[in-house]
Amino acid sequence: MPYLIDGNNLIGHMPALDLSDPRSKRRLVEQLAVFQSAKKTKIILVFDGPMDPDLAGDDFRRKEFSILWPDMGESADSLIKKQIKTQTDLRRFYVVSSDREIQNFARKNKAKILDCQQFHKRMRWALKEYKESQAMNKDEAALTSLEVEHWLDIFGASDE
Repeated sequence: MPYLIDGNNLIGHMPALDLSDPRSKRRLVEQLAVFQSAKKTKIILVFDGPMDPDLAGDDFRRKEFSILWPDMGESADSLIKKQIKTQTDLRRFYVVSSDREIQNFARKNKAKILDCQQFHKRMRWALKEYKESQAMNKDEAALTSLEVEHWLDIFGASDE
């Protein structure tokens, strides 16, 4: 299911991130990229303010993960509302925000709503599952020559 995320609002509800820290947007993007990959979903992330040059470019404008910035004189809230209006199937579309105005607008347009704390829990769970699956899928370590000799002794090897 696609997620439309009010980025600054989400940062304000995540204990490890801080709106006054310019690195917080990048950290959120990194976490959401893993979440998106693990959940095989689409993310549309909207931030307030002017575009951050560190988060601009083709790396952040993919079909499955995009970052949007409001035009000069436009608010992130109005951009979020435009995005809600452009969606064709809002029954399968989550709007992530704790902003009551955004939630009410999403509700009126039949979108599903997750407040930031609910989504943060969902994201933490998905990241935990992803890390565990990555640990299980690690390549086996190469055997040392001593280990190879030991196995050859046990199972026998012909000197052909």
